[in-house]
Amino acid sequence: MSQFAVSGRFQDRTGHRSFEKAIDAPNENVARERTLSQLGSEHGLKRTQIEISEVSAA
Repeated sequence: MSQFAVSGRFQDRTGHRSFEKAIDAPNENVARERTLSQLGSEHGLKRTQIEISEVSAA
């Protein structure tokens, strides 16, 4: 598995918050899905509230 750096922002009560995560995944699409899943679970967000700006191999 490769490691990907995923960055973007999500809606918070006070506006938008930036994030950057390191995700282990076999490809870029799986890294995006895992990020959406983790942020949704941790912060109680829907996928439409999360904006991924960049996915790059770390």
